[in-house]
Amino acid sequence: MFLLPIFLLTFICLLNNGPLRADQTDPRLPGLFNSLKDAPNAKAAKTTADRIWRIWSENPENQLLTKVLNQGVMQMNAGRLREAERLFTSVIEADPDFAEAWNKRATVYFIMGAYDLSKRDIAQTIAREPQHFGALSGLGLVETHIGNYEAALKAYEQAAAIHPFMEGHEDIVSALKKLVKGTAL
Repeated sequence: MFLLPIFLLTFICLLNNGPLRADQTDPRLPGLFNSLKDAPNAKAAKTTADRIWRIWSENPENQLLTKVLNQGVMQMNAGRLREAERLFTSVIEADPDFAEAWNKRATVYFIMGAYDLSKRDIAQTIAREPQHFGALSGLGLVETHIGNYEAALKAYEQAAAIHPFMEGHEDIVSALKKLVKGTAL
């Protein structure tokens, strides 16, 4: 059942000689990032962040990649992590510039406890979309799990600079500041 999307991805890649336009190049994003940063309250920020996530999760040049990404999310949510990893990898292979595919695979690796692989894919996400507040927050989570609290704090602060109303960030940043201060003693 899942072999068909992989076959189709391979076929489409063979037909497509040029690069695909990726999610992070959408012309609406700069205005949305400004609105997110300047949001007057958490509700407005959430609405804007949701719009950004929708844009990130779509490949406007290749809807099949969007569908396979969504299948991967369903597999991940169902706990079928190896299948999700395979689907996200197939999207990355078809369009290496699709930042959200890297981010989703980073999430799978984090859940699997493969923190180095997760960090590698987060770096790929951020290289393609430097304002990816979700990836930055994910990096903070990975760094926290491996005990690198200074790096975690930096990542969370970078995410909060882009998305000031990100849920739970104030508490996390506060706790990390205490941990960093405590480890510096």
